[in-house]
Amino acid sequence: MSERNEAVIRPKLHHVNLKTTRLQEMIDWYGEVVGSQVTFQFPGGAWLTNDEANHRIALLHSPRLTDDPEKLAHAGIHHTAFEYDSVDDLLVTYERLKERGIEPHMSLNHGMTTSIYYVDPDGNSVELQSDNFGDWRKSKEFMEASPEFADDPIGKSFDPQKMLDARKAGASEEEVHRRAYSGEWEVEYDLRMPL
Repeated sequence: MSERNEAVIRPKLHHVNLKTTRLQEMIDWYGEVVGSQVTFQFPGGAWLTNDEANHRIALLHSPRLTDDPEKLAHAGIHHTAFEYDSVDDLLVTYERLKERGIEPHMSLNHGMTTSIYYVDPDGNSVELQSDNFGDWRKSKEFMEASPEFADDPIGKSFDPQKMLDARKAGASEEEVHRRAYSGEWEVEYDLRMPL
């Protein structure tokens, strides 16, 4: 390579790395929630994946680590997110996790996505989402040009059980998106939890 190129090469996000005091509990939780499997594990950590990549979540463990009781008040990563192909996949996952005692701490229809948030064993927020347009170009256009999004970029909270019940009763994906984004199923959340 002799020529210098000033253009930014845009890499894809490959994985997140979390420090944990609960290695096995975190491995088990991510396996249950997003289907991660261990690629390699040793006393100091593990690499997990739920697709063809060698790892998507790295976990580091050390006896020198301590939990931070003020974690929510400190600057740092807010959440990681995993995307499903459809709102039905998201709702089936919500139902499966609820049956196993894993409840969301928040659910938001952001306009471009329907998102259900969970807290992992270390208190990290994990977003499970589906794109409401089924097309990243369209959802990006919505974010760039929609007056509704500009007025409320966070979106509306919603009760995922009501959305699931509506889908089971025959409401279309478009209808449940519209109803959630209109605030029909709005709920209040404990703001002491991660937003």
